[in-house]
Amino acid sequence: MAATTTGTANICPLSNPSPSANPKPSQKTHLSLFSKTLQKNPFFPQKQQSLTHKNNFTVLSKNPISEFFTTNKEYPDDGFGSFDDDDDDKPREECGVVGIYGDPEASRLCYLALHAMQHRGQEGAGIVAVNNKVLQSITGVGLVSDVFNQSKLDQLPGDMAIGHVRYSTAGSSMLKNVQPFVAGYRFGSVGVAHNGNLVNYNTLRANLEDNGSIFNTSSDTEVVLHLIAISKARPFFLRIVDACEKLEGAYSMVFVTEDKLVAVRDPYGFRPLVMGRRSNGAVVFASETCALDLIEATYEREVYPGEVLMVDKDGVQSLCLMPHPEPKQCIFEHIYFALPNSVVFGRSVYESRYHFGEVLATEAPVECDVVIAVPDSGVVAALGYAAKAGVPFQQGLIRSHYVGRTFIEPSQKIRDFGVKLKLSPVRGVLEGKRVVVVDDSIVRGTTSSKIVRLLKEAGAKEVHMRIASPPIIASCYYGVDTPSSEELISNRMSVEEIREFIGCDSLAFLPIDSLNKLLGDDSQNFCYACFSGKYPVKPKEMKVKRVGDFVDDGLNGSIQSIDGGWVKGLQNQDKVEDVIASNTSKFPP
Repeated sequence: MAATTTGTANICPLSNPSPSANPKPSQKTHLSLFSKTLQKNPFFPQKQQSLTHKNNFTVLSKNPISEFFTTNKEYPDDGFGSFDDDDDDKPREECGVVGIYGDPEASRLCYLALHAMQHRGQEGAGIVAVNNKVLQSITGVGLVSDVFNQSKLDQLPGDMAIGHVRYSTAGSSMLKNVQPFVAGYRFGSVGVAHNGNLVNYNTLRANLEDNGSIFNTSSDTEVVLHLIAISKARPFFLRIVDACEKLEGAYSMVFVTEDKLVAVRDPYGFRPLVMGRRSNGAVVFASETCALDLIEATYEREVYPGEVLMVDKDGVQSLCLMPHPEPKQCIFEHIYFALPNSVVFGRSVYESRYHFGEVLATEAPVECDVVIAVPDSGVVAALGYAAKAGVPFQQGLIRSHYVGRTFIEPSQKIRDFGVKLKLSPVRGVLEGKRVVVVDDSIVRGTTSSKIVRLLKEAGAKEVHMRIASPPIIASCYYGVDTPSSEELISNRMSVEEIREFIGCDSLAFLPIDSLNKLLGDDSQNFCYACFSGKYPVKPKEMKVKRVGDFVDDGLNGSIQSIDGGWVKGLQNQDKVEDVIASNTSKFPP
């Protein structure tokens, strides 16, 4: 598709301080390219809206799609779950990205920004820097501090760089799957770092392979490089646009060439991507604002859904992808993924979680003596709950921050070994008390049941669980590692059945109605697929989970032997929509 500079509505207005206020796109599919490059500080910070609305307490019982998905095995509850099982009993954000243009220490700043976003991926990290129009790459398996040291950063000179942290679900994380990826094609070299997941990856890859493309990894990101290489569009950034028009799903990406840095976000804006600027004028893109804070970059705004931003010697240019639908930003960024000190989708994560806790205290009150949190992600919501309930907040669980992925267990099995490695109850806070424990979510329920048991063994008289999110009933296809739907406890049980399974005295989730009210006018701009089973972009293919690394690492065993290895797409969407119709009114259109 060719770009045009005239006669096309601006569908990514940079003068608009709030993405939620974007005008409805027209039916035209032309691109719009700003005729002028942006000056040094032309952006406006997004307006942050307060979260103040309340609603009467309601609770979801059995989910609306449980009859569509079948369960083929009993739910495990032997009390001796492995350490890895405990560690995986949360949704996992798969990636974090950063890009820097115009700073002589770009690679070192990338290193620090990746460190700030280490929570978004712990099993692989990489940086690509540009020096004298040559792309130099260092990637490795492990934490950012494990992969990079002074000597390695010395090998990455230049004033332009991109970086990536990666989360891998199982097995050894293959070095060849660690981003950023770098590829050469007939017009030069390009590097890319990607946060998200492409739901049409298999189809795109099959078509490319049929036409002779050879793939080196199992990552969907490699498809993007192939699409750029075969594009006939000119100049380079239009190749990116041409490639992105073929993508379906979630992608927030940064690209680097010999002289340009490009940031792009999918039309739905599933995954976050923000822009900032350092005092020396260097432009920074990152998945979270906490990365900007560490490297002393000032947050300017989000990269808008459907927007391509190109930075070069002439400044910053904005290009819009095809007219895009209403944004569907991932609500779990505010519930769990992002750090509390970040601003995501124009909202303070801390404020969001604090208000979630306040709502739980108002709509699911219970007589208690102390409020505690499951650290670290439940802390802010617990503070909100305690303040609203007028009950003291105390540290009833102490988290160990020095636990690796695996531990050698003694031959005499220790009950709830994985949880005890990470969480230690404080008997002086719990003994003889009626305890409210606040957590961000319940996925499989295995960790929650062990925490309840841990608290009662420490002397808690009563344990009341309060969950600062609605029940998770469906798997995510947009860049979050969640179990298959049949493994999700809220997809299999009602709230009361979950309470009995966990063993707590009462259980309440954040009502979806209240969540929508808290978000106000922006509620329609968030994705609630994990709570509703209603997917903004329909997943039509098989979803690879835990399999890519398993196959590439040469481990023995069949794909079918991996628990939850493959998750089927929704083959009969009409049936799904019929099943969930009764729950539609609880979610924004």
